[in-house]
Amino acid sequence: MIWAYPDLNLIIILAFLFGLLYFIYLFRFYLINKKLEVKKHRLFFKILLRFSYFFLFLIALAGPSIGTALKEIKEEGKDIFIAIDLSQSMNATDIGPSRLQRVKYELKNLVKNFSGDRIGLIIFSSEAFVQCPLTFDQNVIQLHLDGLNTGLVPNQGTDISAPLNMALDKFSLENSPDVNSKSVILISDGEDFAENFGDLTEKLSDQGVKVFTLGVGTGQGSTIPRGNSRIIDPKTNQPAISRLDSNNLKLIASQTGGQYFELSDEVQEIPDLISAIERQEGTVTGTRMVEASANKYFYFLLIGLGLALIDLMLPIKTINL
Repeated sequence: MIWAYPDLNLIIILAFLFGLLYFIYLFRFYLINKKLEVKKHRLFFKILLRFSYFFLFLIALAGPSIGTALKEIKEEGKDIFIAIDLSQSMNATDIGPSRLQRVKYELKNLVKNFSGDRIGLIIFSSEAFVQCPLTFDQNVIQLHLDGLNTGLVPNQGTDISAPLNMALDKFSLENSPDVNSKSVILISDGEDFAENFGDLTEKLSDQGVKVFTLGVGTGQGSTIPRGNSRIIDPKTNQPAISRLDSNNLKLIASQTGGQYFELSDEVQEIPDLISAIERQEGTVTGTRMVEASANKYFYFLLIGLGLALIDLMLPIKTINL
C-alpha cells in the first residue's frame, strides 16, 4: 500500500488529541454515573464504534493507494532562440532604466519558465552572432544575459534579417524531427536599416520556425545616451530620437505564424509571450515509465462516515434507570 500523505507526526497528534478528549468525556461520564448501574458491554461497544470510525478517518487522511500500474510519460521540449538587438538605440531611456536593462531583467524571468527546453542566444545589430548555442543549462543562459551590452556587436545600423537567417541556419543543422518545436523570440525596437527580408519569412515558415517578436520602446521615444552626452543625428545636428517602430516586427510575426508583443512602462505583454511559447507543441525528447496507483481514501472515508452516522442516529443505552 502506498500513502499519498504519509505524515506520521500529524496522525500521531490527531490520535493523541482524540484520545485525550475522549478520555475526558469518559471520565466525566463516570463521575456522573458512578452511583448508577452501567451496562459495561454496551459502553464498550460504543467506545469501540467511535474508535473504529476515527481510525478510518486517519487512514483516509493519509491517502492510501492500493495496487500499482506502469504508465508511460512522454518528455517534451522545444528549441528556442532568443535574438536580442544590441544596437545603440537599445540604450534609450523611454523605458526605465533603459530598454536593454529592462529586457535583461524580463528575460532572466522568462527563461525560468522553459527549464525543460533548449534555449540559445543570438545578439545582433548590423551583424548577428551566436552568443550561446542551444542548451538546457539555465545557469549558462543566465550568465550570458548578465553580460549583455551594446559594445558586444558592431554598431553601424540594425539588420533584423541577420539574426533570423542565423537562427534558420542553426535550426537546419539540428535536424529536429518536429517542425513545431522551433521558435525564435526576436527582441528589438524595430529600427531596421536593411529592409531586405526578401523570401526570408517564407523560408522560416517552410522550416516550421515561428517568430515571436517583442517590440521594446514607446512611440514617443527618447534620446540615446552615450557616456555623458547624447548620440547626435548627423542630418539635423540635434540629439537623435529613437522611437519604437513595430511595422517590421508585426510583419515578421504574422508571416511566420507567430505573434507580436510589446514591452514598455505602460504595456507589459511578457506573460502573454510566455503563454504563446508554452502553447507550441514540443519535440518528444524521451519517455519514461512510472508507477501509477489509484488513491482509495474515499472507501475508508465512506465507511467511517457510515459508522459515525450510526453512532449519531442510533445511540446505545448505557444506563438503566
